[in-house]
Amino acid sequence: MKITAVKSYAVHPGWRKNLIFVKVETDAGIHGWGESYSQYDRDTAVMAQLNALGPYMVGRSPFDIKHFTQFAFDDYAARRGSVELFCAISGIEQAMWDIVGKATQQPVYNLLGGKYREKIRVYANGWSYGMKEPDDYARAAEKVVKMDFTAMKFDPLPAPWRTYIPKEHERRAVRVVKAIRDAVGPDVDLLIEQHRRLAPMHAIRLDRQLAEFDLYWMEESCQAEYPDELALIRRETGIPMVIGEATYTKTGFRPLLEKRSADILNPDVACVGGILELKEIAAMAEPFLVAMSPHNYNSTLVALASTVHASATMPNFIITEYFLPFVEFCDRISPNQLKPKNGYIELPTAPGLGVDVLEEELKKHPAKVYPARKLRHPADEHGGI
Repeated sequence: MKITAVKSYAVHPGWRKNLIFVKVETDAGIHGWGESYSQYDRDTAVMAQLNALGPYMVGRSPFDIKHFTQFAFDDYAARRGSVELFCAISGIEQAMWDIVGKATQQPVYNLLGGKYREKIRVYANGWSYGMKEPDDYARAAEKVVKMDFTAMKFDPLPAPWRTYIPKEHERRAVRVVKAIRDAVGPDVDLLIEQHRRLAPMHAIRLDRQLAEFDLYWMEESCQAEYPDELALIRRETGIPMVIGEATYTKTGFRPLLEKRSADILNPDVACVGGILELKEIAAMAEPFLVAMSPHNYNSTLVALASTVHASATMPNFIITEYFLPFVEFCDRISPNQLKPKNGYIELPTAPGLGVDVLEEELKKHPAKVYPARKLRHPADEHGGI
């Protein structure tokens, strides 16, 4: 069996960014689906990488997954990585696993060593987008709980993302978290997102104030490129620290583990290098007693299914991400996306990734061309502290 084509589709789901799906076809009539991570203004760059890398896959075996990810980095990219490159690799890699699972009549997790668990815990995200006041967050959080989620993630800090922030931003974050905790009670896990923004002096001061709300974790207080500073924040606050959504391949996670920068890693299957790379990072983390919580700011269809299969095989997995605003769209483009019940997704048993994509439906939702964003100028910068 040989690969005959790699096709990619950028589509608009009706909420925020475009999504990117990848279809790999073979001469045996078996095809597989993958998904590449995307960001505002950058989906065209990811598509360009897919269009350039795809032809090199023609004539190759879909079973040669490890060789693909290595030659794509070594030979195609001359060992010059980028987020767009790893997004493209990840999308193709997932589709190859989907093909292999279908060809062997096995769910992908069986080909990765078999399942360690039969269901995958998820947390809700995307529910707080556009919220302004603490009470807005509280009412929205109550709706999430009514949907039977037992964990939710949100960023309580206001825009813009800056390294140094005024104290009012810290006070506002405290008010938001308090409002949510009061609304949902003590038994719902609150996961705080900080989007890699803060200098240690802000992160430590703010995180200590938020600690009273019994948080599940603190995510990305500063960038992964500062492993020593992350380790300092982790030690000073005592809240479990998460890092990894903007880190690519095993190599990027090495210093984070060596420096004890995190309690939990959250690489994204759609940009870290794919299913196997995600699993191998989890294996790296095990002897450091570091847990895994894969990031998934992607659709609730292919990338989520890929995450579920990889997570099923990890002894150190704890929870993964589920983006509520993409659910309705994925119902339109798939007859069988994976959905949680009582905060968990049961493992699919069908061959491959276990989800189907309606290609003709994808074509009905072309990518949106976004107008230029109003990015800040020097006159808009007022400093922090």
